[in-house]
Amino acid sequence: MNEDLFYTAFDTAAGWIVLSGSSAGLRRVVLPVKTYDEAVSRLGVDISQEKEHPAYFQDAVQQLTRYFDGQEVNFNIALDFNGATGFQQKVWQATRLIPYGKTRSYAWIASQIDKPQAYRAVGQALGRNPLPVIVPCHRVLSSNGGLGGFTGGLKMKRFLLNIETKSGG
Repeated sequence: MNEDLFYTAFDTAAGWIVLSGSSAGLRRVVLPVKTYDEAVSRLGVDISQEKEHPAYFQDAVQQLTRYFDGQEVNFNIALDFNGATGFQQKVWQATRLIPYGKTRSYAWIASQIDKPQAYRAVGQALGRNPLPVIVPCHRVLSSNGGLGGFTGGLKMKRFLLNIETKSGG
């Protein structure tokens, strides 16, 4: 099946972000970087296979721009988890329950999906999260309060947590 994929790149207070998705919803968020070219290259796909379509992502662009301006945002965007396992989808949906400005542990996520011993698998699923910020895996910490991991790096994780702390979350 040859499905249409779309992308857009836009500048925020934190840097350039790229979004990619299908008609079903958003599939990928590239965290902020310094330049348009770097953002597009981090998308990791041949953009000649995707159509640039800024209007398609209008709600996501507005919400992410507000987020990186330091405003509290509860993302209301259609998501497309195509290619994700059922377990990953459950983990990502549970992660979306973490309120803005709050944190939870990997064990908390595991308990939310009725797999209380699966906290390591939860960490692995979060490591494959293609929608950082929208699926706020930066809000997930180790049970001892440590940062744990983050695909965007610990500096980016601290940055995102700091945005939410400064805005009163």
